[in-house]
Amino acid sequence: MTAFDTEDDILPRAGVIGWPVDHSRSPKLHGFWLAQYGLSGRYDKLPVPPEDVGAFLEALPKEPGFRGVNVTLPNKVAVLPYLAEIDPVAKRIGAVNTIVVREDGSLHGSNTDAFGFLASLRADAPKIWRAANGPAVVVGAGGASRAIIVALLDAGTPELRLTNRSRDKAEALAAEFGSRLQVVDWEERAASLAGTNLLVNTTSLGMGGQPPLDLPLDDLPVTALVNDIVYTPLETGLLAAARARGNPVVDGLGMLLHQGRPGFEAWFGVAPEVTMELRAAVLA
Repeated sequence: MTAFDTEDDILPRAGVIGWPVDHSRSPKLHGFWLAQYGLSGRYDKLPVPPEDVGAFLEALPKEPGFRGVNVTLPNKVAVLPYLAEIDPVAKRIGAVNTIVVREDGSLHGSNTDAFGFLASLRADAPKIWRAANGPAVVVGAGGASRAIIVALLDAGTPELRLTNRSRDKAEALAAEFGSRLQVVDWEERAASLAGTNLLVNTTSLGMGGQPPLDLPLDDLPVTALVNDIVYTPLETGLLAAARARGNPVVDGLGMLLHQGRPGFEAWFGVAPEVTMELRAAVLA
């Protein structure tokens, strides 16, 4: 059996590659859109270990109906050497989560996480947050943090304060992304919230089965928007604490849903919308 095995290869197809991939909610997301817009097509989970990524991508353009794939962990970096073209945002982030098979069979890679993050904030807090209105605090210096840093800098955030339990990782990002990114010691994370416009948790702290994020919010302006990219649970301890003190909050599900829009449009030819019905279907 291979990742491509199917009984109906003539339909337009896409999927998500990862290892493991069973946890992915992308099939629910894209399956909902296919049904909503009455499109013939399919979207599958495709288990591909990192050592098989090259062979998989070499075969991808030859598979009937395949338009491309999403890429999840641990393959977001492993795919890079096998792509004919990588868009500038993905190059800066250093990872690809969306691959499109072009008409000539070449593979184009992009990263829609930055797009999904900003689209989520703009959709769920349209009159509350503006990037240019003040500093942002980002907690965490992993792969998700890179995408959010790029998004915020490109959107015009004047100052970005980055705090991480391992300062060396944060320092590496500051060296890469420039002077608007300031590193804050983990011990000073609470004080760094003073005067900020946005707080984003990009770590797994607060996720089900993980320790909570220890971040007192006393110095956070009550007008600041708080976002947690964790969506299991949908309301993390951070969001509950922020909501209780009157801060506007945006949960992590929106980023997941909005990041899927560009790929779906490229593969199936329809620009999809994120709706409450979609949220309910993906959470079900």
